[in-house]
Amino acid sequence: MLSRTASDLYWMSRYLERAENLARMLDVSYSLSLMPQDGRGDGLHELAMPLLITGTLEDYHARHGELHAERLLHFFALDAANPASIYSCLGAARSSAHAVRGRITADMWENINATWLDIRDIAQQGLSRYGMSRFCEWVKERSHLFRGATYGTIMRNDAFRFIRLGTFIERADNTLRLLDARYEMAGDRADAVTDGTAHAYYQWSALLRALSSFEAYTEIYRDAPGARQVAQLLLLRADVPRSLRACSEEIDQILASLPGLNGRPAQRLAAEMDARLRFTAIDEILEEGLHAWLTDFIPLVRQLGDAIYASYLEAA
Repeated sequence: MLSRTASDLYWMSRYLERAENLARMLDVSYSLSLMPQDGRGDGLHELAMPLLITGTLEDYHARHGELHAERLLHFFALDAANPASIYSCLGAARSSAHAVRGRITADMWENINATWLDIRDIAQQGLSRYGMSRFCEWVKERSHLFRGATYGTIMRNDAFRFIRLGTFIERADNTLRLLDARYEMAGDRADAVTDGTAHAYYQWSALLRALSSFEAYTEIYRDAPGARQVAQLLLLRADVPRSLRACSEEIDQILASLPGLNGRPAQRLAAEMDARLRFTAIDEILEEGLHAWLTDFIPLVRQLGDAIYASYLEAA
């Protein structure tokens, strides 16, 4: 497969996954911002969380000045001038899909093209008329439909592998960043790991719901969500679809199945990352410090993404 084709397939799926992750992040931040803040401000700190996670705080301030709820939501949802917005991500995904129209199925193309046309209509209506929660659910639904069309219609060839690879790289990065951000929000006291306050409960529950893992948590644990259990679930449980371990296993298997020798640096990094997670216990992570462990692991995922680009996606 040509590196340009592989790159378009890879980034198509990354942008779609990113749009879904942004919708999950916004939905949770918006919901928490509407709750009583217990002396923690007026809810804007919750809405500002996506700015901190995506590194767009300075860009927002340069364009809009002070934090404002309506402007914040528009900035991340429908702002065409913001490359990190859901609108921009879906537009980039559609452009990549158009470039590889002959390598994806009609069902996949029709889904992603219809999604782009729909979000343009939503942008004309505005979030105030469409509704924030309804918009976030729509984004997640369109992402699920595309993933279902992909699973149900495309051949299990290299095109399928690069689409899946993009999904899991993006998902792994998002899980790490969301967990780190929520730990910082819930862990503003020294006893954060065992904090049983209502504030911590809602922070951890919101994170689990954002990653579609709340039901998995209630099935595995009896206690109220806390840093230890949530971190173990989202980092080390291979049976939780959005966990770091699940993403790592998928990435390792996909890279190992790609032909050729030029991918060995990326394959080695993926195998090392998977082995590290496979043989790490939650006590080791907490002993090091959850924030320190996460900030150490986030660059590893970025390094793996760079290795994938150099091995497969960079034009010779």
